Amino acid sequence: MSPYRSCPRSTSRRLAAASLATVACACVGATTADATATDTEPVVSRGVGIPAFYTPPTQLPAINGALIRQEPLPLGLSLPGLDGRPLPGTATRLMYRSTDSDGQPVAVTGAYIEPSAKWKGDGPRPLVAVASGTMGQGDQCAPSFALQHPLTVSGQTVSVGYGNMAIYRLLATGAAVVVTDYVGLGATDRLHTYVNRLDEGHAVLDAVRAARALPGTSLTSRSPVGLYGYSEGGGATASAAELQPTYAPDVPLAGTYAGAPPADLTATMKGIDGSVLAAALGWAINGFVQAYPDMRDAAEANLNDAGRKALADTSAMCVGDAILGYGFARSSAWTTNGKSVADIIAADPRAQAILDKQRIGKLKPAGPIRVATGIQDDIVPHAQARQLAVDWCRKNGNVTYTAVNLPNLGDKILTNHLAPLITDQGAAISWITDRLEGKPTTSNCATMPFQR
Repeated sequence: MSPYRSCPRSTSRRLAAASLATVACACVGATTADATATDTEPVVSRGVGIPAFYTPPTQLPAINGALIRQEPLPLGLSLPGLDGRPLPGTATRLMYRSTDSDGQPVAVTGAYIEPSAKWKGDGPRPLVAVASGTMGQGDQCAPSFALQHPLTVSGQTVSVGYGNMAIYRLLATGAAVVVTDYVGLGATDRLHTYVNRLDEGHAVLDAVRAARALPGTSLTSRSPVGLYGYSEGGGATASAAELQPTYAPDVPLAGTYAGAPPADLTATMKGIDGSVLAAALGWAINGFVQAYPDMRDAAEANLNDAGRKALADTSAMCVGDAILGYGFARSSAWTTNGKSVADIIAADPRAQAILDKQRIGKLKPAGPIRVATGIQDDIVPHAQARQLAVDWCRKNGNVTYTAVNLPNLGDKILTNHLAPLITDQGAAISWITDRLEGKPTTSNCATMPFQR
């Protein structure tokens, strides 16, 4: 068993389809039927104990978005307000039902925050569903966990809640916020299915449903809904906007922000390979191997011992320890023939078909959507994010495309990816706030040929 992550005996039966981390004897989860909320032995992920709340029950509700359980969530960064209410608000930890990419019910965790600030717009208080950027694959990396522990450091893991800044800025507008942990991030019954568009899109939309079902909030049936995400979160909100008409027509969208969306995973894998965030390749492979037998077969046929070890290690890592452990690694060192993972997938029709199904941009998004991408982004490549906007424009989507023009701040070290997150955040929140207030927006698709 991996020295970095231990599982309770009641969840020690590993998923046959979890990942090649299984081959390397890492504990990567168990079927939902094996995981109950009454387990007496805690899950420990790289030295961090995961609260029992995150262990799903045996039986799940029948309806997507239905609440499974809830409890108060103490915010790690909170101040007393002059009126006695905490700033920025009062948080509740959530577990709710969603549906995974295989059409099966799945428990997803997250958090709802009732803001102390008043909504200054007309109409009822709106709700923004926040999809976090990449946090990792270990359960200790979950965004809801990061709201309570903005900095998690053990001898084996480092996790920083960098997404909290956007959450707090949204709360300051008076909008309520619901945060999804995605499938398998936090919930201890399976691995996080990293960048799986169906899992992520469903989890975002069902988080809205769960927030609406939570008693005692200021939300109403008329509360406008917005989606906000960057990087992995940008892909999740982009996917949710595409899936909303068929999966969640009861969740009309006032606006969606999709920053640096990994719409084309083949291109994104090439950008990540050899970068400081090379471990994200392991997270993606682990997730797809868990969900798709064809990808498992391809991985088993092409990964060497170093590759199997990398998948086992990364399956429990957060971004901080992943950078320290696998920064600038090249996937060619993980394969039996010395080719990169992207090249191997491109040569395997079954594996490539799986990634093709993950392509975002094949469906028209619901409602207005803002796509932002840094022109120097070399982690989630700029060209494929721009292409997403082009694809949506061709489907007559109401698209606002924003190219964030910054100088090259260093190749493959995350700076070109993170700088647009920071510099564009204010404009992104202003744009989503305008949509929640009912202000109209006009697509700039006509100018796409002249934009970088």
